Amino acid sequence: MTLSSDSHGAPRHWRRTAMAGILLAGTALGGLAVGHAGFAASEATPVAPVNPPGSGMTGQRLPDFTDLVTQVKPAVVSITTRLQADASGDDDQAQMPSPFRQFPFGGMGPQMGPQRHATEARGSGFIIDASGTIVTNNHVVKGAKTVSVTLDDGTKLPAKVIGRDARTDIAVLKVDAKKQLPYIQLGNSANVKPGQWVVAMGNPFGLGGSVTAGIVSANGRDIGAGPYDQFIQIDAPINQGNSGGPLFTQDGKVIGINTAILSPSGGSIGIGFAIPSDLIRTVVAQLETSGKVTRGYIGVEAQQVSDAMAKALRVGAGSGALIAGVQRDAPAARAGLEPGDVITAVNGQNVKNPHDLALNIAAVQPGDEAKLEVLRDGGSKTVAVKVGQLPNEQTASNDTAEQSSRDRIGLALAPLSPDLRGQLDVPDGTRGVVVRNVEPGSPAEQAGLQAGDVIVGVGGKQVASPGEAANAIRGASKDHAVALRIVRNGQSMFVGVNMDQSSEG
Repeated sequence: MTLSSDSHGAPRHWRRTAMAGILLAGTALGGLAVGHAGFAASEATPVAPVNPPGSGMTGQRLPDFTDLVTQVKPAVVSITTRLQADASGDDDQAQMPSPFRQFPFGGMGPQMGPQRHATEARGSGFIIDASGTIVTNNHVVKGAKTVSVTLDDGTKLPAKVIGRDARTDIAVLKVDAKKQLPYIQLGNSANVKPGQWVVAMGNPFGLGGSVTAGIVSANGRDIGAGPYDQFIQIDAPINQGNSGGPLFTQDGKVIGINTAILSPSGGSIGIGFAIPSDLIRTVVAQLETSGKVTRGYIGVEAQQVSDAMAKALRVGAGSGALIAGVQRDAPAARAGLEPGDVITAVNGQNVKNPHDLALNIAAVQPGDEAKLEVLRDGGSKTVAVKVGQLPNEQTASNDTAEQSSRDRIGLALAPLSPDLRGQLDVPDGTRGVVVRNVEPGSPAEQAGLQAGDVIVGVGGKQVASPGEAANAIRGASKDHAVALRIVRNGQSMFVGVNMDQSSEG
């Protein structure tokens, strides 16, 4: 079952913004390190800037990436997935009442149509060890019946999905080439600075082996793709099919996975986003070991501290994460945290907003104790919380989506904040949770649920928080059907969800 609570308060899908659209550039925290044996594609020598002949740029020096591309290209692969036509992201656009449009698959040529037979989508990836371990985006392989990989020399190999992590949009594949393969190493993304030259490689529009260059525009971008967003923003052209491809610095190290673009049309306008290598390293290590990612969890719903709320709570405006709700029997509840508390630090790390809180808590190993600095009633106190394990983490799915889709409803949920109550025309006094996203091809989508719906009851049980709704849906789904009472455009209605339905076929 895919049910997730948004610790950011108002879902980012409803942010007011001038952005024309965020698109996955496809066809999406533990503390382990990746250690791979074998031989690496030879490490590139830092590129010496030169003046292009005839450029007339006597005061300008531009880099030549020829040697870099030659050395790293053998480790970059094209990925082809077989999937149902309606598992593509096109249907998803109509369900998002916001400028944030998602395309889970890319490289969609003429073969992509409305037919319900299996079709193909293409993305990118890169080899990280000589035995054939490949890193790509989760959205490149999500929903796939089969996955195959084409090496730089044209060799085509079947690939096995070792593990997927939807929250960071990272997946790990494995191929058996019967020989050692050239691979590339992960660099240190913490050292990446705006203005630095970078090179992106991948399989845009199914063309394969394409190279683009640009600079780092910014670090730590939160674009609303997931609770752990910390993207590197780049201006190197990224297009559909580049998803999962590597982003290199001039020393030949990977400092990111090309994942998303901001675009009104689906093509590059020079605003792309890459998952940083430091995050890739920890997530991949856990996926390789256990097929899943283990994260810390305390069970709170948090929101930004507005100016008015800061004044009312006597805290600094914009500082900390305001607890809007505490899940019953969660670690936060057992530690005595309450709605209205403002968390300003976790283990000495400052918390400026709910996003910081999510990142800091996720980095704590389940079972360890976290020291939270909390503002309450104008005073400050330290609260010790024994961190639990975030439930419903994505595990390895070697049979891809067919197996897991049978026991999940396909909803992402968020608290009903005051701002959302007004935007969604929810009657005063209504208690419930907001549908933040609906998974394409899921039972929830087939039942007609939409982003922006407010769930106020499951069967005859009222729900007032994402945790309550998740528990109630899990209990009801044992009967293979769930009756949800929702509010849409100010009107109440029931929606029946058949848990046996799936477009995966």
